[in-house]
Amino acid sequence: MIGRVRGILTDKQAPDILVDVHGVCYELQVPMSTVYQLPGLGENVVLHTHLVVREDAHLLFGFYSLQERQMFRSLIKVSGVGPKMALAILSGMAVDEFVRTVRINDIAGLTRMPGVGRKTAERLIVEMKDRLAEWGGDIALAEDGAPSAGGGATEQQLSQEAETALIALGYKPAEATRMIAQVLKANPELTRSEELIRQALRSKAAS
Repeated sequence: MIGRVRGILTDKQAPDILVDVHGVCYELQVPMSTVYQLPGLGENVVLHTHLVVREDAHLLFGFYSLQERQMFRSLIKVSGVGPKMALAILSGMAVDEFVRTVRINDIAGLTRMPGVGRKTAERLIVEMKDRLAEWGGDIALAEDGAPSAGGGATEQQLSQEAETALIALGYKPAEATRMIAQVLKANPELTRSEELIRQALRSKAAS
């Protein structure tokens, strides 16, 4: 099992990244929550990892925090939830937001994630409630002070980052562009790509 990777970030095309570890490049898939925390290309990065072994491939998933990896491992234990869906869920909402969503039985909040239908959302809530008891309230529910990739970015940069994230979540490029444009038109004050993505997802769920 590969538990952690430390090396040079050489490529970043969400959700795929490349990390050069002493001349060996590891290809990892990461959630957008981790993408927001990544350094620039050519800089050192440390990621906690989870290796999925299949008959046709070995897939390595990377996470900025142990909390993200723990949640990913809990999610893939849920019936019908594979690594791709778990990654999409972590890309669409922060760990603390997912915890709140499960605890208040917010099915609509989960179904706004691409690929998560009502039955899957209901199964997630039922099966994850017991697993989240292990977290014991240790999850920090406040997001204040969290680093933001969108801080100080131009509207064009915000749009590009947000569209890339939505495409990584499974939306078609044209649809992602339309969703982001609608949110920016209604909320021109937004300056964080994370909030822009969440607003776009909420608007999609409400439409």
